[in-house]
Amino acid sequence: MTIGAASKASGVPAKMIRYYESIGLISKVARSDSGYRHYAMADIHTLRFIRRGRDLGFSIDAITQLLALWRDRNRASADVKRIALDHAAALRTKIADLQAMLGPIEHLADHCQGNHRPDCPIMDDLAASSRH
Repeated sequence: MTIGAASKASGVPAKMIRYYESIGLISKVARSDSGYRHYAMADIHTLRFIRRGRDLGFSIDAITQLLALWRDRNRASADVKRIALDHAAALRTKIADLQAMLGPIEHLADHCQGNHRPDCPIMDDLAASSRH
């Protein structure tokens, strides 16, 4: 199938398919005499695997590792679990960082009158931080 059909079947935009091919995340596919890429069902399964991994926030590096394990029928599930748990730990850290930002932003917004006047503690805080 063409890249457009592969995109539709996998849910991965054609631009990303080309990118994944350029970085070696997916193998280079056969091309027709006129230069069009032709994808097989195995390629679609791989693209769906990648899309799901990206939907879950896995990095390209982690997906590369997971793809290698997916293709290895002798893999140890402990290796897969380690990658997933490492990702979960990184997500927890990111969540904590976002929550730490949320409090001050909500505090500043609560103290902003939000009216026609120019006075605003949000702007004051940002300006004060830029002076350091």
